[in-house]
Formats: sequence, C-alpha cells, structure tokens
Amino acid sequence: MTPAAHRVPRAVVVREGLLAALPALLTVALLMLATQPAYDTLLRNGNGWSPYAYQGLAQDVQAYQVARLDPTLSDEERRDIGDRALSSAGNPAQFTALATVEDYGDARLARVERLLRENTPASVAAAAREAVRLNAQAGSYAGETGVAYLRALQDMRRALVFTAFVTGLLSMVLTGRALLLWRAERDRRARREARQREALSLASHELRRPLQALMLASDLLRHADTPEQRQHLLALIEDSATQLASRADLTRLNDLYLDVTLRAVRTDLRPLLGRLKGGRVSIHLPGEPVSWLVDPGRVRQIVENLVENALKYTAGPVEVTLGMRAGGPEITVRDHGPGLSPELRGRVFLPYERGPRGLADGQGLGLSLVRRYARAHGGDVTLDDAPGGGTLARVTLGEPPLVDEGVGRG
Repeated sequence: MTPAAHRVPRAVVVREGLLAALPALLTVALLMLATQPAYDTLLRNGNGWSPYAYQGLAQDVQAYQVARLDPTLSDEERRDIGDRALSSAGNPAQFTALATVEDYGDARLARVERLLRENTPASVAAAAREAVRLNAQAGSYAGETGVAYLRALQDMRRALVFTAFVTGLLSMVLTGRALLLWRAERDRRARREARQREALSLASHELRRPLQALMLASDLLRHADTPEQRQHLLALIEDSATQLASRADLTRLNDLYLDVTLRAVRTDLRPLLGRLKGGRVSIHLPGEPVSWLVDPGRVRQIVENLVENALKYTAGPVEVTLGMRAGGPEITVRDHGPGLSPELRGRVFLPYERGPRGLADGQGLGLSLVRRYARAHGGDVTLDDAPGGGTLARVTLGEPPLVDEGVGRG
C-alpha cells in the first residue's frame, strides 16, 4: 500500500483539530459572557467607587464650623481650616460619580461651595448641613453599588460553575467520541485482518488439490511406459499448473475468495464435470451440450469441493449428475453415507464447520466456499436426504453478473 493511502485527508484533520479546540474556545466564550456583567458594573459604578471624598468634605466643613466657634484658635488657624474646606468643595473632580450622587437627593456640591464663600455663621452652618446630606446621598449610592457588585459576582460565580459543567461535559463527550472512533478503527482493522486470514486459508484449501494432482502426475510420469501415457500425464500437469496459477493469484485473493468477482464466459459444463470421473466417482451427463454463462474455474471448484467432501465423509460410491431446470443448470452430488442431521445441515456451510466424522482430516472451508461461489453465479447450494439414504448436494446456477463485476458476499 502506498504512503498516500495512509495520508489523512485535510478535511478530516481540520475537523478533528476544531473539535479538539472546541472546549477551549467554548470556555473562553462562556467566561467572557460570564464576566461581562461584572465588568459593566465596575465601569458603570466608577471602577471601585468609594464615598471617601464626600466623607472628607463633610468633615472639613464641620471642622470649619466648629473652628469658627472655638475661641482658642487664632484667626490664621481658623482661616486655614476654612480654606481647606473651601478647597475641598471647590474641586468637583475629586468627587467621582458626582452627578449620580446628587440625583439621590437635594444636596449639591456647588451649594456647599457657595455657602462657604459667604462665610457667615449661618451660611457655614448651612454648608455643614448640605455637606452632611451630600455625604448621606453618597452613602445611599455606595450601598446600592455594593449590592450591584454582589449581584454581579454571584451571577459570575453561577456562570463559572455552568461554564465548568458545560466544558467538562463537552470534554467527556469528545473523549467518548475519540474512544468510539478508536474502537471502530480497531474493529475495522480486526475485520480486515480476519478477512485476510480467511482469504489465505481459502486459498491454501483450494491449492491443495491441484498441488496434489501435480505431484502425483509428476511421480507417475517417471514410470510412464508409452507416449500416450506420458502425453496424458503431461496434460494433467499442465491442467494442475493452470489451476494453481488461477487459485493463487495474490493480487486477486479478495476477488477469488471473499468479494467474489466472476470472469464469466459461456461454457459447456459437461467437460468440467467429466474430468472428475474415476475411482468411486461416477458422472451422469446429458447427451446435448449444457452451455451457460459461468466462471469455469469457480464452477470446477464447486464440484471438486462437493465430491471431495462426499469421498471424505463416506466410503461408498459418489454420483455426479448434470441437468437443466427451468431456471438454469443443476448439478447434484450424491453419496451413500449416513446423511446429516437437520441441525448440522444448517451449520456445515459456515467456515471451519465439519461433519460429525470423516475418513480424512479437513478444515471445514469447502462448503462455505461452494455456497459463496454458487450465490455469486445467481444460484445456491442445498443439502438434502437422498432417497434410499445418503446426502444429496444440489447446486443451481442462475444468471451471474457481468464479467469482472463484483457480487455480493455469500
């Protein structure tokens, strides 16, 4: 497989990167939304506003009122205290949120300054009362500001808890998604490896017969006495080599054994079956050609597997019959053994399932491949009790797909 096959698409990289960054982005967004009310409150309320300037004004004006009545003070000391009070009242810049504070009552800073400038006992006393009322208004404003701060902090606390919950939940979801993706990829890899093992096992199973035939014919060729015998054995060797090449194409293992792809040509089925005659196997063929669109190699494997199973699990004769039905050709393979139970008939088409006893060891792959090939040809294979005892394997062939066109799995 080329390195490009392992390359992750850019769209997938971008998607997964955005998903990985999503908790951080969501956290930032939620925190900004959560802290915005408190930030607005600080800006609206003077960024940590306090009533100290108003308290100092009230104290300075009252101190000047008291100083005017204190005979122990000199005129210069009294004048310094008055100037300090007037300077405090005449500097509006030090009184933050002055307009808002003045909206809480009737007291005004300008009035305090004006009364102080009149500098009479009555005006100073009035200025002191005005400064006290202005300080009280600042106290009311400070109280409401504190409540607003507290409310904003409580809202922010709830928002932070909600943010932590949402981001934690999202992280859990993304972690779970990552685990599911990992598990899915692991399962896909396991299925791919299982399919590869299955294809190799089926290939090994199907290579065994032509390899045995090749070895046997090669051994017999050493002892052939006549040119006719040598020619016959050479034909067997050539046929076995062709079968080996057909069944061991490593570039087409999936097409050969898993997602079966047929190379179908119109073929007379009689020669495919006639070559199996010999020993305990008898062949019954019609007199007329039975021409059908099939993959000759795969049909040959179907019949070989059925005959091999019959010979392996029974000791009597095996009969192979070719006929035509309304829907297409029908091939039957009959043995005269003990037969199969209904439960076992349903299982023997599964990979690695074998009959209850055999005359030789086997892998249990032949019948599963037979059904796969039969269904690839638009037909099927069934096992029934034969009349008089034994098992009758019946293969029907239908309309296969076009040449080199993939088919569904059996």
